[in-house]
Amino acid sequence: MQRGKFITFEGPEGGGKTTQAKRLVAALEQAGRKVLYTREPGGTPTGEAIREILQHDKSGEAICRETEVLLFAASRAQLVRHVIVPALERGEWVVCDRFADSTTAYQGYGRGFPVEQMIAINDFAIDGAQPDLTILLDLPVSAGFARLQQRGGGKDRIEREAQEFHERVRHGYLELARRWSARFQILDAREPTDVVAAKAWELVQRVSR
Repeated sequence: MQRGKFITFEGPEGGGKTTQAKRLVAALEQAGRKVLYTREPGGTPTGEAIREILQHDKSGEAICRETEVLLFAASRAQLVRHVIVPALERGEWVVCDRFADSTTAYQGYGRGFPVEQMIAINDFAIDGAQPDLTILLDLPVSAGFARLQQRGGGKDRIEREAQEFHERVRHGYLELARRWSARFQILDAREPTDVVAAKAWELVQRVSR
């Protein structure tokens, strides 16, 4: 059986990753593909419990950057081994809303955790399960903040970080896209949703050939 393809969506806050990931899932299913949608952190019962700690920790205890890194890695290791790899081996396509690059951008570039060490931890967690394509939905931090404001609702712990933190995250993503240019493709997330979805579909078509 032919192995499935693994597509990830990355980018700063407010870029529309979840919207575009779900649009892609629908397009792939319409094209006759069997598709699994998942997200990070989360995607498994263990991962969802970790997600709750990372995003909405109610204990009031400050989470140090090392703990953040290891919690993300633990969630990822569980997701890769229990969900992503089995689906790919069944020939399914996997579309993931954030993956290892998020941790490198946010905890590495954003928090100042050593980037090369961060990449090594990610490599251990994913055990070779690299995406076939990573779509980076890029936009200025100010534009992303404006979208979050329009969306309404409460912000999670990471969304509440200062603008300077999110500027470092965006810079980190662009650095990663340069480093792994064969895997990354950058789309302008400021464009209309339908335009971004069409461009994402074109990129995915190239991977499927």
